[in-house]
Amino acid sequence: MLLSPSLLAADFSDLKGQIALLNESEADMLHLDVMDGVFVPNISFGFPVLRHVARLCQKPLDVHLMIVEPQKFIPQVAALGAYYMNVHYEAVTHLHRVIWQIREAGMHPAVTLNPSTPVSVLADIIRDVDMVLLMSVNPGFGGQKFIEHTYTKVRQLRQLIEETGSKALIEIDGGVNMQTAPLLVEAGADILVAGSAVYGAEDVVKAAHDLKAVCQMDK
Repeated sequence: MLLSPSLLAADFSDLKGQIALLNESEADMLHLDVMDGVFVPNISFGFPVLRHVARLCQKPLDVHLMIVEPQKFIPQVAALGAYYMNVHYEAVTHLHRVIWQIREAGMHPAVTLNPSTPVSVLADIIRDVDMVLLMSVNPGFGGQKFIEHTYTKVRQLRQLIEETGSKALIEIDGGVNMQTAPLLVEAGADILVAGSAVYGAEDVVKAAHDLKAVCQMDK
């Protein structure tokens, strides 16, 4: 299991220190939730902040654009050195084109599904993406209750990936904690986004270690 803590849950009064803790931890990536107040009912941070984050972070950047017309920002995300650029299925009209624009910009293309969007919509695109993010809460705010149907959705997505020969990884965002994490991995998830479970903990480094460890207990 790969762990991608969400910067959205960090203490922004000490952003440099919070990123230093991530660098020290066993986390595999840093998840960056970019919100515009249009596609989702909240605003997070933009590229002036992200440029400083990219300079400080020693882990790959997992950039999740919860915005309308994300294709307009492919050059800016690429300039950060992002590993994944993740766009919402619900926010993009010409998804195939945008996926290939992301790849041509040197990043790994990923697509996100909201809780109410079925996995079946990815049938014609699943071979072209490197990751699929399933939202296990409604996007826009941290700290929401985990949607239990997500376990079924992960299994459905895993089946689609296996049936099509896709190499896409499955990422989960929302309500990931010590209880839900091992069940998500058991269902077929590869990457877990954790906000408050890591950055809300008293010891960020230990929380990242414990979350990864609990997913390996039955392996």
